[in-house]
Amino acid sequence: MNRINRQSLKPPMASIPGANFVLRSARQEDLKDLRDLASQFSLLNLPADKKILAEKIARSVGSFAGEIDKSEAEYLFVCEDLETNSVVGSSLILAKHGTEDIPHYYFKITKRNRFSDDLGVGFIHQVLQFKEDTNGPTEVGGLLIDRSYRRRPEKLGKQISLVRFLYMAMRPEEFESRVLCELTPPLGEGGRSEFWEALGRRFTGLPYQEADLISQRNKEFISSLFPEEDIYLALLDSRARVDLGRVGQETRPAQHLLESIGFEYLNEVDPFDGGPHYGAELKNISIVKNTRETKVVAIGSGGTVAFGERRGVTGTTLAGVKVDGEFRAVWTPFEDRGIEGFAMPSAVMKTLDVVDGESVFCSPVA
Repeated sequence: MNRINRQSLKPPMASIPGANFVLRSARQEDLKDLRDLASQFSLLNLPADKKILAEKIARSVGSFAGEIDKSEAEYLFVCEDLETNSVVGSSLILAKHGTEDIPHYYFKITKRNRFSDDLGVGFIHQVLQFKEDTNGPTEVGGLLIDRSYRRRPEKLGKQISLVRFLYMAMRPEEFESRVLCELTPPLGEGGRSEFWEALGRRFTGLPYQEADLISQRNKEFISSLFPEEDIYLALLDSRARVDLGRVGQETRPAQHLLESIGFEYLNEVDPFDGGPHYGAELKNISIVKNTRETKVVAIGSGGTVAFGERRGVTGTTLAGVKVDGEFRAVWTPFEDRGIEGFAMPSAVMKTLDVVDGESVFCSPVA
């Protein structure tokens, strides 16, 4: 297979879906764009900090090249606008979230039945149980789309989110059998978490933002200070109970997308902000199940003259390749032509940097 061109490609045909944007592994030269993108949001696993982002990019480059152990591997994907040569979106995979050195902490929500025979009164209580996982799942996160690119017909948020699962389907040995996503709950002005104020702050004495920042470097204080005993939700402030396990308004599209590909609410929440945890078995995620390796052929080649001749299934697919430690993918219309392979517009194949007869991994999407 030919080498991926490390320089951004100008879109050869702007009118062809998939030719204007490329989904790829992050490079060192993306640092400024990623910092500008992250500065629009307040995302803990992708902060607008030049040093942290540079470290994440370096770790990602090493992970894609197979040079980083699974326990520390981190894969950073970007969406590049080929007309402006700028990064307009990102997403992330942590190959393993929860080890002996850095456990994964969460609250499990369970129920307790209490009944008084004398009074003839009973209650079903929701209870929080503090849990520690030292053999954790793969985690997906870091999902950002430049605000000026939202609601475009290309569905860039969907593209940069789903491309993570295409890559996991291509290289399942690099990931765990379980996949987790921690979703952001409703937050108040200034990022205030009512759940943290009602619980975490009382046990740590720390403001929410400071505690989250410290946890990026050191999680020891979580296991040392958080209560080991069951916590009855009835004892918490009503505002904290209302937000527990809910998804914030801006995060709902991500929630719906995850649910559509097989993720389910795990009855688990983040110990800091009470945000819900969604999970799925890697093999059961629809993008993963639907991924197959196939040859590609440019529309108009091999004696075919047009796209959509109904010679096979048509639709949209994610198509990806990995060459020399770099990953590259596109979101494109296709036609399944059986033994010929998947037919795609030549402009899209140029963006993907492949030629007729080469193998790519494809996962048809709705």
